Amino acid sequence: MRRTMMFVPGNNPGMLLNADVYGADALILDLEDAVAPGEKDAARVLVRNALRAFDYGSAEIIIRINPLGTPFIEDDIRAVVPLKPAMIMPTKVAGAEDIHAVSAMILEAERANGLPEGSVGLIPLLETAMGIENAYHIATADPRVKAIFLGAEDLSSDLQAIRSKENHEILYARGRVVMAARAAGVDCYDTPFTDVNDDEGLAQDAAFARAIGFTGKAVISPRHVPAVNEAFSPSEQDIAYAREVMAVIQEGERLGRGAVSLRGKMIDKPIVDRARRVLDAAEALGLGGYEHE
Repeated sequence: MRRTMMFVPGNNPGMLLNADVYGADALILDLEDAVAPGEKDAARVLVRNALRAFDYGSAEIIIRINPLGTPFIEDDIRAVVPLKPAMIMPTKVAGAEDIHAVSAMILEAERANGLPEGSVGLIPLLETAMGIENAYHIATADPRVKAIFLGAEDLSSDLQAIRSKENHEILYARGRVVMAARAAGVDCYDTPFTDVNDDEGLAQDAAFARAIGFTGKAVISPRHVPAVNEAFSPSEQDIAYAREVMAVIQEGERLGRGAVSLRGKMIDKPIVDRARRVLDAAEALGLGGYEHE
């Protein structure tokens, strides 16, 4: 599972060394916003050396690269593809044509390094009005696209909106990203909560993101990882109810009943599908999802 994706500045040796100790499911090694233009080359070397020297365990590696139209993107792709990250995160993605261009660069690098074609995935960062409006086309542009990710800070600037912790200004964008991702059959990730010291606000924001359908959420601070992990993990009550649903369905099938109920409520396919997702998540997290079936 990929509940949390933690940003790690590509030019910070200390954070690169210790990035795996905080419990994030994925690490986004950042070559873009966190790195000043004059430090881009050094950051690539540092990220390369870190991935060669350190074992990040089960944490999935994602590398955020610079946008198309900058003088850095080709060097980024040539440098990071040989490192075989799970995904590359292209930034300021506006439409399907951007994905086609980035995918072509990755393919060239895969071939040059003897890697299987399609071995490196994409998680486009949508952070402009055009990117949000084209979310579905971006999500379906190439088989490399495994997920899409909402970036609210740059988006708010592009919208000329006032950024707030309540996130009212990105409500449409959040819904649009979730809808596009689910229609395309890919995952979707919510923007970070940027107030490092507001634990209550973080918990509420993460719970809201989970409630409207996001797969997980990015974080910019290690201290946010536990709360986001909790928000996107099934609770004991969720797991217990999902097991009850599956038990009732199995009993109904055994008795040849076409309709079954639980606690006075009819159990139909959407409820069964939700129960399976909960148990699949519990199984993946070692919480014993199906152990009592």
